[in-house]
Amino acid sequence: MPPIDDAIESVLLPTDGSDGALAGAKRGLDLAVAAGADVHVLSVVDTSEVEGVSGIFEDDTDEARAAIEAEAETAVETVARAAEKRDPDLEVTTTVERGKPFRIIESTVDAAGIDVVAMGTRGRAGLERVVLGSVTENVLRTAPVPVLAVPPEAGDVELTTETTENVLLPTDGSEGAEVAVDWGVTLADAFDAMLHTIYSADTSRFTGSAEPGTILTKLEREGEDALGTVRDRARAAGVSVTGTVATGPPARAVLNYADEHAIDLLAIGTHGRSGLERKLLGSVTENVVRNADVPVLCVPMSHD
Repeated sequence: MPPIDDAIESVLLPTDGSDGALAGAKRGLDLAVAAGADVHVLSVVDTSEVEGVSGIFEDDTDEARAAIEAEAETAVETVARAAEKRDPDLEVTTTVERGKPFRIIESTVDAAGIDVVAMGTRGRAGLERVVLGSVTENVLRTAPVPVLAVPPEAGDVELTTETTENVLLPTDGSEGAEVAVDWGVTLADAFDAMLHTIYSADTSRFTGSAEPGTILTKLEREGEDALGTVRDRARAAGVSVTGTVATGPPARAVLNYADEHAIDLLAIGTHGRSGLERKLLGSVTENVVRNADVPVLCVPMSHD
């Protein structure tokens, strides 16, 4: 497993100035500090929002547009100040761009060689806990690198070796889950945390005449194999690990386990058994991100 300073050399923190965005930025700064990574702070002036600004007089329109751009400048400066407070040695770059937010984020990832994007699950339009911010959701569906999705509840809890004791890595033995294993091990190693791994034997995805007991036994064997892969990698990296085969719907099993075992951080692949395309989140991952109280690192299948 690569150490975190090899896995993460640059972190992108998109912000719209909202409390939700600031929560994401803070936890992204934690990763940057742990890895000694560069920080890129980005605010995007949504061109559709700017084009929608109109006034009776042209001067009114220009003034409104200037105000929107000033808000974006303030947003990146706020995160830059938070970075300096978190660690004065962090190298921080701030940028304000115009365009469609998730598209600009995606192009910045490519242009700046970003390794991880960290952002809140709720932005300006976020209203309820179960509703992801539209920008975050689009980034999760399209980003070629891992995205740390941070709920508002995690805005005040730092990720440090003192506070991060338990990392949870769900697995279903699929290729989508496999790509997240190294990240889960790397994070647990970086924070000197216990790595928990869970497999849910969900019989509901099987139909037909097979006996439920036979299906469950088969799934439990598959689960032990999947957990064994995680255990082997964790132990090779010197990381303490524990594994559990649960039953029932996977997202519910993951969220219940996280609550019951005081999980501080999750790592999960964005495609599981049902994932077909790069632009589709796995349903389990989506449900976990929507309802988790802790940061969730979502690792795409396309990531090496």
